[in-house]
Amino acid sequence: MLPNMKGWEWLIIVALILLLFGAKRLPDAARGLGRSMRIFKAETKGLAGDSSASAESAPAAVESASAAAPAAPAHDTTVPAASGEKPSDA
Repeated sequence: MLPNMKGWEWLIIVALILLLFGAKRLPDAARGLGRSMRIFKAETKGLAGDSSASAESAPAAVESASAAAPAAPAHDTTVPAASGEKPSDA
């Protein structure tokens, strides 16, 4: 449908948009749309860069974390306080 539209059909659509939104609000709307698109592009590039960088460094980080972390106890061995106070979560 869009490729078959002639110049006068586009003119009617533009006139309807101007009537609906007003000439004062259109530049602000276009500016906001442009900012949103820029932010979206930057975020998608950032996510793509983060995923590729994290995929490369993930095996090294897992190996170093498992080597440095001490073994966790199998169960909680803390004894509650005798004076009736709640034990602190450490």
